[in-house]
Amino acid sequence: MKQYNVGIVGASGAVGEELALVLEEQNFPVGKFVPLASARSAGESVSFRGKEYEILETTDEVFAKEEIEIAFFSAGGSVSARYAPSAVKAGALVIDNTSHFRMDTDVPLVVPEVNPEDIALYKKCGIIANPNCSTIQMVHILAPLHRAFGIERVDVSTYQAVSGAGKRGIEELFTQMRQILNFDIQSCQAEVFAHRIALNAIPHIDVFLDNDYTKEEMKMINETNKILHTSLPISATCVRVPVLRSHSESITIRFENAIDSTKAREVLKNAPNVVLIDDVKNNQYPMPLTATETDQTYVGRIRVDNFDPKILHLWCVADQLRVGAATNAVRIAQKWIEL
Repeated sequence: MKQYNVGIVGASGAVGEELALVLEEQNFPVGKFVPLASARSAGESVSFRGKEYEILETTDEVFAKEEIEIAFFSAGGSVSARYAPSAVKAGALVIDNTSHFRMDTDVPLVVPEVNPEDIALYKKCGIIANPNCSTIQMVHILAPLHRAFGIERVDVSTYQAVSGAGKRGIEELFTQMRQILNFDIQSCQAEVFAHRIALNAIPHIDVFLDNDYTKEEMKMINETNKILHTSLPISATCVRVPVLRSHSESITIRFENAIDSTKAREVLKNAPNVVLIDDVKNNQYPMPLTATETDQTYVGRIRVDNFDPKILHLWCVADQLRVGAATNAVRIAQKWIEL
């Protein structure tokens, strides 16, 4: 099998570290591993397949110099905007984990279990966008249900872990919890989040827009329709909760006709990379602990609405660093290799 020179921009970050781990676990055909980051992190080292690699500074020239063929970007939208064109110019496929290119009409937005055919559209500009973490796990659920039954509307509330805000989000929760356990609640300072996150829930992720939705909520709405090639009415409320890892979502779906929960379970049970856990009599349902450090989206609490037979309610959970970022990006690369 052909081996590829693979670069990770943002190699020292939470998603970058997870990308290296997933590449290793999936036995991805890496011929040369090139970790990249800002000048501040250059010179540090990261581990890959039992070896230490020095992080190089991200520059316009490094992609050609290192002959990178696949470049994963996970260092923020401004970094992708600045350096992704240089990577493409050097001949690399760019798989971008940031929001910068997602809604660009010339850039495919891909979840391989849902719209793998869109990967071929990368030829327009050499870039494939990785969707928002919350979008990915939701379309894992929506796509098979839409194909089987026809969806009319979706309403979703998310319960998003602090690691979605990066390492600083994790550190802030740990710091605040220590302070609270030491009966020093007055010392809790909110820096990463708008309010104290410990023992709290914050219905505010990213900035508020003129329509009173947050940017995160609009990402879910717009990205879902782009991936599914639909124009479904969707509403989202995104909430940050004091969970370390894995996002949860409560999803309400209205279908074109009355929905049978048993048939819906069967469809989801057979959906790719979806795991059904729905045995409420034995207290079995998905939780963040279930999903953490796995590569599947878990679904349960499936039930028909008490008042409208066309409405189905369910709950899904996925590790947002893997399913919602690194694993999806690697799956895109695997499908691209097959083209």
